[in-house]
Amino acid sequence: MAPDGSLRAPGVALPSGACDCHAHICGPAATYPYDRERIYTPPDATLESYRHLLVVLGVERAVLVQPSVYGTDNRAMLAALRIAGPGFRGVAVVEPTIAAGDVERLHQAGVRGVRLNLVDRREGRNAVPAEIVRALADRIAPFGWHIEFLLNLDEAPGFAAAVAGLPVAIVLGHLGYPRAGARDWIKAPAFASLMDLLAGGRCWVKLTGPYRISGAPDLPYDDVDAAAARLARSAPGRLIWGSDWPHVMMKKPMPNDGALCDLLARWVPDAATRRRILVDNPTVLYGFGADERIRR
Repeated sequence: MAPDGSLRAPGVALPSGACDCHAHICGPAATYPYDRERIYTPPDATLESYRHLLVVLGVERAVLVQPSVYGTDNRAMLAALRIAGPGFRGVAVVEPTIAAGDVERLHQAGVRGVRLNLVDRREGRNAVPAEIVRALADRIAPFGWHIEFLLNLDEAPGFAAAVAGLPVAIVLGHLGYPRAGARDWIKAPAFASLMDLLAGGRCWVKLTGPYRISGAPDLPYDDVDAAAARLARSAPGRLIWGSDWPHVMMKKPMPNDGALCDLLARWVPDAATRRRILVDNPTVLYGFGADERIRR
């Protein structure tokens, strides 16, 4: 499905400098064809459409994350970063053996992390390749990058051990992405492990994709509230937010992006804490300069 075209501003305005830390550029497919081994085919979701969304939402910074449909072909994302200019960063997908010179070129283009998708794969789901992770971490550490994992934390019991002692920060999407769903997530042993990771000071969690873990068919996905609120109370300095636009592989009614923004105000009613999540934390993780804002 394509994202909802009925754009509206959030009911609670976002603070100046707010950052969308998780969005994908898909296509145009005629220019940037998708990987043959992909497990879904999205409609085009271009930089032009995304920038219009950011204006409506009142977002001034953004992070483009390489979608799985492109594999390690980062050309669409890099082209978007070139056009977008200040206020944008990227998270790439790379080969574990990437050369230092290639990391340097990606860094100059605005990339600040690499993504490992351990969910959308044909086999080995949620299996953490510890040796590959450590080798990759060593390659990117000199650049201050992080590794972003997409995995179902409740089905990856060895994750904490696999990332222990890495020389880089780690980022987890979708509140830890429990495959069992959000209803009892805060009671799960894996959630306690997540809290331990956050307490260690090297882990970040994205408040993204509530529809991906909710058992509810549509907004407001209220079974996600308890986990999101607990994270905000316990680790406000380790959280970031993202729209997850254009909501690829959506299996529920397509949500309105303004309504999705409103969920953050419900999860985090304190304005100062929301500012920390939307502005301060992304500034640290992605290295935004004070003047780097999206050009209107």
